[in-house]
Amino acid sequence: MYKQLLNRRQFGLWLTLGSSLAAVGPMVMAPSSTSARTAPATVKLPDGTIVSALGQGSANLAQGRHPEAAEEEALRTGLSLGMALIDTAEMYGDGRSEKLIGGVITGQRDRVFLVSKVSPNHVAGAGIARACEASLARLGTDHLDLYLLHWPSREADLSSIVAAFENLRAAGKTRAWGVSNFKVADMEALFRVPHGDRCATNQVLYNLANRDIERDLLPWCERHGMPVMAYSPLGGAGASLLRDPVLARIGAAHNCSAAAVALAWTIRGGNVIAIPESGSAEHVRENAVALSLTLTPDELHTLDAAHPVKR
Repeated sequence: MYKQLLNRRQFGLWLTLGSSLAAVGPMVMAPSSTSARTAPATVKLPDGTIVSALGQGSANLAQGRHPEAAEEEALRTGLSLGMALIDTAEMYGDGRSEKLIGGVITGQRDRVFLVSKVSPNHVAGAGIARACEASLARLGTDHLDLYLLHWPSREADLSSIVAAFENLRAAGKTRAWGVSNFKVADMEALFRVPHGDRCATNQVLYNLANRDIERDLLPWCERHGMPVMAYSPLGGAGASLLRDPVLARIGAAHNCSAAAVALAWTIRGGNVIAIPESGSAEHVRENAVALSLTLTPDELHTLDAAHPVKR
């Protein structure tokens, strides 16, 4: 459907606490010299850690949608193309997603920025510590790079949740912690508790067709030096944006897929990490082009007109 992508060069990410960028693996580059970034897009976390602006999600992996061998190949392909952040959660397939990822990262854990999430019903008492240990066992590792609260919880107050995360960080079980699906009011409440401002990111729904966070949450996080992690960056169930004619037209101009354009749009500002999910290595290769694709001002204006922020 799309012409073969050109101009590949070697690139990758070694990501540890406080790490910086180093070249280690292959990266697909956009073919147009007028639109290619000089380096693949990255985002800086509050502690100074540099991560790829494009990672990999896993909410529906290891659940029978694709052969697991194909899903493993897709994840490994993403790692080889610089999509070194892998996001998962204990609730994805009741831990099956974590087990799948554990097999993929065996022997290359130091190349991966590994993210998992604790369910909101597991936060009372010592629940966060127990959930973290169970996730680590399924992932086959002794630490996470980032551990998130999956949704706001009524099972425990924010101060005890933050204290539990801080204990895990002090013990080396996770190198940073954050939240997911928090609104501005939730973030303000979090920042009022001791050490709540150590939150590394807020993972939320964000894509070209759903820009609600641009009204309040995204600017709030930018003011506080915190990146946002965008799930469903291709439109959610059914990846509806892949059929968008405006994205397809812009993709044709760059000799890339509509998916690459949608992802390049999502990470355009330098403060958003996108985590598309794919069980296909071919689709992952298309996605990876976004790391080095810069959309022109005219193209961004066209996309804004086609998908305006709803007021």
